[in-house]
Amino acid sequence: MELLKQRILKDGKVIGDDILKVDSFLNHQIDPALLYEMALELKRLFGGEGVNKIFTIEASGIALACMAGYVFSCPLVFAKKSRSRNISDDVYSAEVESFTHGKVYDIIVAREFLRPEDRVLLIDDFLANGSAMNALIDIVHQAGAEVVGAGIVIEKAFQPGGERIRGQGIRVESLARIASMSEETGVVFCD
Repeated sequence: MELLKQRILKDGKVIGDDILKVDSFLNHQIDPALLYEMALELKRLFGGEGVNKIFTIEASGIALACMAGYVFSCPLVFAKKSRSRNISDDVYSAEVESFTHGKVYDIIVAREFLRPEDRVLLIDDFLANGSAMNALIDIVHQAGAEVVGAGIVIEKAFQPGGERIRGQGIRVESLARIASMSEETGVVFCD
């Protein structure tokens, strides 16, 4: 998606050779107009798949997932990283190793929000090693529902996550795929 690539080049900041800060428009301060355009692109890509549920992980994927839910006219469900007192014990859970935060945690979703009849589109802001996507896939499978695909804002194609998820037969559509990046060379996109 050219609009996103241009925004990454303009406002993204590379730290080292594996961190891309996009917090000025995607995951700290958010550009709603850009989110809307990305959601429309995901609708173009997955509109024929009968999506009736959008699913992401707390927190950075929620903004795009919410906008995607709006354009797909379906609910957004997000996996929580911590249990609150108002969530019953009747949950699906999976373990996630966070690349960004460098820690392992369990995510949970109340069983009432994912059903066997659901056709689920996974959404996340980044795809790096694939741990978050694998956890979401695991939970969808626990529910007996179907993963129709994964919509990713930015895929670090030089890391193994995309290959791992595609290797499971899941359609992954990334709006921007990064071939390499460094503080010296900046971001180099695939294609």
